[in-house]
Amino acid sequence: MNVRNVLIGFLVCFAAACGVLVFQSGVFDETAGDGARVISLVSSEVIENVIEAPGADIVEVELSEYTAIHAKEGEETIGSDDPDSGFKFKLELTNKGAAIVSATLSEFKDRDPDDPQNLVLLSPVDDDGRTVYSLANSSFNVVDKGGVAISKLQWKMGEVVNESDGCQSIEFTTTIIKKTFPRSDPSNAVTKDAVRLTKTYRIRPDSYDVECLLDVENLLDNPIKTQLGLQGPAGIKREGSRQDMRSIVSGFLMSDGKVESALKDQRKLRKPTQLADKNALKLKHETAGAKFMWSAITNKYFTAILRPVPAEGNRTNESFVSARAEYFDAGLNDKKPDGDEEISFVQYLGSGELAANGGRESFAFQLFLGPKKIDLFKDNPLYNKLGYIHTISFMACCVCPEGIINPLSFGIIGLMKGMYGMMGPFGNYGIVIIIFVVMVRLVLHPITKKSQVSMMSMQKISSHPRMIEIKKKYADNRSEMQKQTMQFYKDENVSPAQGIMGVLPMFLQMPIWIALYRAIYANFELRGAGFLPFWITDLSAPDALITFTTITVPFVGWQIDSFNFLPVLLGIAMFLQQKLMPHSSAAAQSDQMAQQQKMMMWMMPIMMLVFLYKAPSGLNLYIMASTFAGVFEQVIIRKHIHEKEEMENMGLVAVTKKTGGKIKKKKPKPFFKQ
Repeated sequence: MNVRNVLIGFLVCFAAACGVLVFQSGVFDETAGDGARVISLVSSEVIENVIEAPGADIVEVELSEYTAIHAKEGEETIGSDDPDSGFKFKLELTNKGAAIVSATLSEFKDRDPDDPQNLVLLSPVDDDGRTVYSLANSSFNVVDKGGVAISKLQWKMGEVVNESDGCQSIEFTTTIIKKTFPRSDPSNAVTKDAVRLTKTYRIRPDSYDVECLLDVENLLDNPIKTQLGLQGPAGIKREGSRQDMRSIVSGFLMSDGKVESALKDQRKLRKPTQLADKNALKLKHETAGAKFMWSAITNKYFTAILRPVPAEGNRTNESFVSARAEYFDAGLNDKKPDGDEEISFVQYLGSGELAANGGRESFAFQLFLGPKKIDLFKDNPLYNKLGYIHTISFMACCVCPEGIINPLSFGIIGLMKGMYGMMGPFGNYGIVIIIFVVMVRLVLHPITKKSQVSMMSMQKISSHPRMIEIKKKYADNRSEMQKQTMQFYKDENVSPAQGIMGVLPMFLQMPIWIALYRAIYANFELRGAGFLPFWITDLSAPDALITFTTITVPFVGWQIDSFNFLPVLLGIAMFLQQKLMPHSSAAAQSDQMAQQQKMMMWMMPIMMLVFLYKAPSGLNLYIMASTFAGVFEQVIIRKHIHEKEEMENMGLVAVTKKTGGKIKKKKPKPFFKQ
């Protein structure tokens, strides 16, 4: 068993796994994703034939059999972005589609290091000339009778109402008109009010929720069924310096009463959008019978969750028909996305039969706008029941699936927060990360020590003169070499599996390290949290010791705008760790193996420096602390092994299999004393 090859294989696999994680983190993704002209998969119907009504401020818009009435264009604001106001956000509203233009959070700032402003969570999206607003009513249909596209319709807007309990609300109304064309005189159309739509927004102080109530009233002489399309939240920007973690997450109620989620990563929406694959864009669960509860757009730290509120006593809304993801990109036909992509979705709900002359039905929606904080989702009974915690994703991979990574990551975040709380006014997440790394190293030390001892024992065996002689003598006869090697192992009382057992603990630790990686990367508590006042002022961003004008690296296109010192320290730590790894003696190595060893010693630090140069400083701090702790741990283990060997050579300690020597069999005691 060639332990060197096994070790090199492990390091290569580990580096590849790290490379995959870092690639997912966006090291090659330099675009900011802000602002751009975009197009959608399905172009919305354009309202045509606008007829000005003489002497009035309205226009009549004709489309098929149904028309609608425009009101004056207008905008209004409710809530506030002042944290002292008590409101969690400020909503800018437009009467075009009775929609949300933007949502600005009052508690959080954006990532501009020079001039931070209140974070704008939602904003308009340009869809090839059509502006997409959050919660706009995109369509209205009378089932089997036709419909009207109302995303551009300007509703009549009321005044902002300040309620006695501190809440604020505003109401929008519009009327859908039915046109009848008599056969005797098709040019003389008869118009009649068909459906009245009333939409109300309401927000409460100290709440992340927007209440939206849409009332549908039938004004016709005959009963009808209607279907409404509601645009989901849109315009959420990327968070973090590298990784674009934007996605659409949907929650579903399973038959056993549990909530499960289905995620559509933004990058994976590109291809079905290009192919116009509507089925792939549907927001659905792979399990038949799963009932839709809510959909959300998310980035690394924030989310906007829209749910159709069910009737009292129910957990799902029976009016829900379907939901479809939307992907907007002006460069949809380009080979690669360039960072200006946007995502949203549309929810469709249908009414029951509305009675003639006044039959009504109301559709209630709740829109959550806020941070992806574990405690927030767990402590709020409604959020916990709805499973909003599913919007927090640690992006598990094929090596360590979600069922393993998520529980470990949640547990690690809980422990880190507990440690932070114990520090009281001196709480510092940078120190917490370092302490946590040391704790994990101490817990795993017995496994690491056993692994190191086993590997060094095998290295000692491989450099034995007899082993070297076997390799030289039977270099051309592989079967005889294996036979003689096995005999040598038998004579030395060493198991060939010992080499594999030395590497196995490393693989067993990988889920813990990956969970640590993900927990630190996606932990909301690290956003804006500093380590030192003059350096590493935001653990969720690169340390940026020195900033300068952006430089684009030739050929690869990477953009560098700062000197990040942590990755350099990490590279040094990795080099020291490679130097201290157990190596075969020069006599036991071939020229090829020696060259591989030398390349690995230099390549690993360089790879980590490149991959993690623009990683969040909290993540680099963790890896650097873990690497330096590993170096210190290896020094202690090697010292312990050398001391044991010296004592054995002096005859002070019995040679055992555990210390890498030959086990001395105990002499059996006689049955009777003589």
